[in-house]
Amino acid sequence: MAVLCWWHKNSPYSGRDAIICDGAVRSGKTFCLCVSFCIWATALKNGSSFAICGKTIASLRRNIVTPILPVLRELGFTVSEKPSRNLVEISAFGHKNRFYLFGGRDESSASLIQGMTLSGVLLDEVALMPRSFVEQAIARCSVEGSKLWFSCNPDHPAHWFHSEWIKKAKEKNCLYLHFTMDDNPSLSPSIVSRYKKLYSGAFYERFVEGKWSAAHGAVYPMFDPAFHIREPEGEITRRFISCDYGTVNPSSFGLWGFCGEKRYRLREYYFDSKREGYSRTDEEHYAALEALAGGENIEAVIVDPSASSFIECIRRHGVFRVIPAVNDVLGGIRKTGDMLKDGRLFFSPCCKDIIREFGLYRWDGNSVKDTVCKQNDHAMDDMRYFVNTVTDKDGGFFVSAAERR
Repeated sequence: MAVLCWWHKNSPYSGRDAIICDGAVRSGKTFCLCVSFCIWATALKNGSSFAICGKTIASLRRNIVTPILPVLRELGFTVSEKPSRNLVEISAFGHKNRFYLFGGRDESSASLIQGMTLSGVLLDEVALMPRSFVEQAIARCSVEGSKLWFSCNPDHPAHWFHSEWIKKAKEKNCLYLHFTMDDNPSLSPSIVSRYKKLYSGAFYERFVEGKWSAAHGAVYPMFDPAFHIREPEGEITRRFISCDYGTVNPSSFGLWGFCGEKRYRLREYYFDSKREGYSRTDEEHYAALEALAGGENIEAVIVDPSASSFIECIRRHGVFRVIPAVNDVLGGIRKTGDMLKDGRLFFSPCCKDIIREFGLYRWDGNSVKDTVCKQNDHAMDDMRYFVNTVTDKDGGFFVSAAERR
């Protein structure tokens, strides 16, 4: 009912500029959104142009045109479809408007909608469309009173639409509604049960539970936010900092503490020059390293062995003992996985970037070897440097030596 009526003057949401409906498959979100979109457009506008966008024209006809147009006719609307022009004309309440169909298949699709003036746009399965197409469609809605309508099933949590729209719904004056299968009264318990049996792993989380989660192939599937994200439950006795250093790529530093047999990531520093729009020097990164240490006793700083200039920078300051990390990728992943499974590695809630990367760090399914995708891996690398280089030996500290060049 909220979806059907949000735009009405008597609704508490009538002042919103957009609506986003995401969640499980077969939850009714697309059907409700499309019916509401057509009623809103026809009731409040006359002689206007609108866009209905999907991944492809074929998917639009299958998912929206075929099921929705008969419903509109039953409600008393006059509907005229012109397939050759990808156009549907809808009339009611003495008004008549044009609804153009667009497919957002790839980056080149943005040119298809460029130049139009629209009073509103509906983007179905928006998470499957390229960002350039979506932003071009939004930019076309320049008519006073125009509104934006989005629907999608969840994708990975770092997807641009999740980051820029769902997480910023309030900032963008959007009504955000999350759907589950229980919201669809047409589904019987047996049908819901059948859908739940169709999926597993991350696809179950996305399509049944409606969560934005990473796809299969996670390097650390044993990572459980409910278990591994917590503050230390005791005194921190020893501290180390691990560093994955980058100039073009992000730099990620983690402050780790020993608490009995458990290891905690207490704080972190993460700088992405592409995201921030500028780069930092070795000295600026070193200043961030000192700030991360916070004046506490740091036994050693473990650094990406390829970052020779940064290693030398740390040594010149003479404050921290610096050790080139043991960069055994597969061995480090195995050891890190063992510590996660054994309940010996934990992360403070403030360490948002390493928590984010856990959901995105994946094996490369296209490789014939055990390799990881070199994306979203910078905090993952600094964690591996810590685990691989600082090893328990009956409560002691073991460091593999590396030749200084």
